[in-house]
Amino acid sequence: MEEMDIIELTREIGRQLQKDERYLAMRAASEACDGDAVLQNLIGDFNLKRMAINNEANKEVRDDAKLQELNNELRLVYGEIMQNGNMLAYNAAKQELDALLNRVSSIISQCADGGDPDTVDYEEHSCSGNCGSCGGCG
Repeated sequence: MEEMDIIELTREIGRQLQKDERYLAMRAASEACDGDAVLQNLIGDFNLKRMAINNEANKEVRDDAKLQELNNELRLVYGEIMQNGNMLAYNAAKQELDALLNRVSSIISQCADGGDPDTVDYEEHSCSGNCGSCGGCG
């Protein structure tokens, strides 16, 4: 098989991916987030607080109390963002799409390592920290 054949097959995977319900759900959730004025204001506030933290942290004489206050405010805003219904839906949809992409990537990687294209699949691995017994990440 020529390289262009592989590239064209990859593009076909991309076309099919964009028709998949997981992709469509993630795109819809993303658009809902973009259209949520409350969420967008929270994200803007979060970014402003993050910049204020960076500015304070980079001062020659920084106010540690102010820095702690800004960090607390940042955590509060982050919590509000992560509890927003549209953000919850987006994160759930993104997790589903990421799982699909990880599976596709794993199958391709295993095939590139000589695995049987008809039988290899994604396996979630947990790292024990002991590399001596590791079979590698999926």
